[in-house]
Amino acid sequence: MAKSSVKFKDSVAAFEQLSKQIAARRFAPIYLLMGEESFFIDRLCEQLATTVLNEAERSFNQITLYGKESDAGTVVNCCRQMPMMGSYEVIIVKEAQQMRDLDKLSLYTTKPSPTTILVVCHKEKSVDRRSAFYKSTSEKGVVFESVRPRDYEIGPWLSEYIAGKGCSITPKALSMLTDHLGTDISKISNELSKLLVSLPEGTRSITDAHIEENVGISKDFNNFELCKAVTEKDMVRSLTIAEHFARNPKDNPLLLTIMALFGKFREIFIVNYLRWQANHQIRPFPGDAELMGIVKTGNIFALKELKQTAPTWDNRKVFNILGLLREYDAKSKGVNAGGATEGELLRELLLKIFMQ
Repeated sequence: MAKSSVKFKDSVAAFEQLSKQIAARRFAPIYLLMGEESFFIDRLCEQLATTVLNEAERSFNQITLYGKESDAGTVVNCCRQMPMMGSYEVIIVKEAQQMRDLDKLSLYTTKPSPTTILVVCHKEKSVDRRSAFYKSTSEKGVVFESVRPRDYEIGPWLSEYIAGKGCSITPKALSMLTDHLGTDISKISNELSKLLVSLPEGTRSITDAHIEENVGISKDFNNFELCKAVTEKDMVRSLTIAEHFARNPKDNPLLLTIMALFGKFREIFIVNYLRWQANHQIRPFPGDAELMGIVKTGNIFALKELKQTAPTWDNRKVFNILGLLREYDAKSKGVNAGGATEGELLRELLLKIFMQ
């Protein structure tokens, strides 16, 4: 199966457009919601489940099936029924990736009923684009592909998501959330929902103190503070944070720490290289807007800090450090780790970084 060209930003844009269409009651006869990121799939499925029919109509005209327990014939038979006391019948198929004969749904999707809305939720992966089911759904209905964000994409998306809820978040608080929870949007959304409910009335900005109090992430001992200490060449502070991580390994996975450090040194390398080009190739150094796109950050304050920090590092050393981080990324996954704990590996890594 050919690799999809859909990017995370495409999924976000498509999600917003589709959500508006559903809210405006412009329905398609078939919705195929597929892909690795379950957050958008769940949101669209829930919106359809609560929008197409009113509460009274759902009792008669809305059926939820599960792929592991159903076959294509069952789904097709349900789709061909006429609605009772309403304009539409809604058939929702969850966990469709577990349906053995999914492609046989094309027997229905090539000629869907105008009074039925079929919603197929296919998580973990996308449907084969060569299949008859995919092709007929693309022609007769809507296909939405949900792509997982990369680590550098989650921060800007989360900032906009929080802004949509009438709030903002400080750079440090944002980094604490994303470094601790990774790129799992569903997990981040759940933590954020609990956090927003817990905030004092009238709060308009989420701070690191709010994250520490309500999410349980230390505002002093986290990947944001470690990256700051390392890039500022503060060995004592770096090793103090590493010692805290070693005592709390479940809350501070080494893999996430290495990813955070790699991202920070990658940014430093890029900025230094661009500055070298500007000095030696008579090429202007990018303005802030362009530079934010190059280093993939949506935070102007983080960018200003990066521009101040980068010149303190020689790019030859940064290159070696990126190599070290790749080496310890493999060790964090058990490759040539020699039985060392995550805490021991992190301390060893930091000492090698400071020896550069």
